[in-house]
Amino acid sequence: MNYELRMKKLLPIPDTRFPIPYSLFPLNTMQLKKLSIFVLIVFLLHVSMTPGAEPALALSVLVEEDVYPVPNPDNGAGVTWCYGSTVLARLGDEVFVTELAVVPTAKPLNNCQWNLLKRDTGGWHQVFSDTPNRTREPSPIGVFPGSGEIFVSANPTLVGDPEKYSGPAQPQVVRFGFEGDTIKRETLLPGWEGEPAFTEHSYRSFAVDGRNQELILFQNIEYTHAEWAFRDRTGTWSAAGKLAWPWGDDYVKPCPIRVCYPAVALADQKVYFCGVSDIIEPNPEWAAFKKELTGRDWDYDFRRLFFTWTDDITKGEFQPWIEISSREKTCGWIMPCDLYAAPDGAVHLLWSERALDTRLREKFFPGERQSEALCYAIVRDGKLQKRSDVMIRYENEAKPAAQTGRFHTTPDGRLWVVCYVRGANVSENRIVEIRNGEPAGEFQTIPLAKPFSSFFTASLRAGNKPSAILDLHGICPDSDQLRYAAVKLFDED
Repeated sequence: MNYELRMKKLLPIPDTRFPIPYSLFPLNTMQLKKLSIFVLIVFLLHVSMTPGAEPALALSVLVEEDVYPVPNPDNGAGVTWCYGSTVLARLGDEVFVTELAVVPTAKPLNNCQWNLLKRDTGGWHQVFSDTPNRTREPSPIGVFPGSGEIFVSANPTLVGDPEKYSGPAQPQVVRFGFEGDTIKRETLLPGWEGEPAFTEHSYRSFAVDGRNQELILFQNIEYTHAEWAFRDRTGTWSAAGKLAWPWGDDYVKPCPIRVCYPAVALADQKVYFCGVSDIIEPNPEWAAFKKELTGRDWDYDFRRLFFTWTDDITKGEFQPWIEISSREKTCGWIMPCDLYAAPDGAVHLLWSERALDTRLREKFFPGERQSEALCYAIVRDGKLQKRSDVMIRYENEAKPAAQTGRFHTTPDGRLWVVCYVRGANVSENRIVEIRNGEPAGEFQTIPLAKPFSSFFTASLRAGNKPSAILDLHGICPDSDQLRYAAVKLFDED
């Protein structure tokens, strides 16, 4: 039936006795119903065909599989030690992972090596092994999608004796280029300011601007500062410097506050850095009490979240530190999860937080209520613009809690939070869109057979493109394997 015939059935025949189309209005009930349905259909068709219309989530698991066995290096580090960076990358239809492998003939601390694994239509296979080098920690990865290059941050020990406990190390960035079946590899040595005393305890952060083909490497020196080196789009290590830690003048014994496990982003030569305090317990009373509990002379605090940035890394000047969140009063716990530098200048932060250390509650802060939260904030122009909880559970509440999370961006510019949620009879990964600084709607469960309790993504901060496919790699409860999953977010091709 053509459009004219459809309209004739929907509308009454005009009454020619009236000079105005008055007869179009006095419709009977059935005609009004038909007209309403027709208008609704036209509207929905218009919305669905309008360029830029946002599709709804339609989660579909494309791949879910084991990658390699979880290693136990017993050296104080593990497969997620570089949690602030990522070991997962995507280039087109191919996915890459850096594997942490234990060297059985070496003793800790430098008893590991890294391997580059690739997943294509034939599954997972190793394309490079960093033998005979040895290291302590996992090796972050980054990509330049435009050129198809892969970069791996490595930190091999300079100690030749595999029996020796520790010693100096040499930070490297290993570049891979692919031409068909041919792999071209080049070891790049960052240009540092002076001759820093690097060791196997790198606490390093690796960030890549894939669009501009630039990268930056941060590596800690003891408890005083981080060294950094910047490689520009010409392939030159054109800037380097030191990032001094914030000063803890409010402690009984003032000291630098070492900042570790940061999420770092590089975009248009702007650098954003958000990490957590990691120093030996600064409160003497709490330190003494903890020693009674553990028998150790040391215990580390992770309870103050700090942020800094520079608008031009080539000038080497970072802004004063901002304290985003603190659980200092009740000996709580904080861990950075992710950072997203939006095109509009807003910096989105995501972190996990517990209100207090329950071991100390009875003696030091009785009556304080425990809570677990996945927290979110927006920083703009150096000011904390907004802070909220993506998900929070208070003590004795009968609902699950978010343990950790990541940001994910899709090609249409939308921002998502992916998290691991645990509770009574609940263990799953969920996803929700973030709009105007708040979850937009309800969380949706990602239908994985084995959820990830700690995971990496193919992060924008590592140079990866925004994607309608969510790549996940990490640890699953009750599994002795590092696993990988690819989840399609929308029905669209």
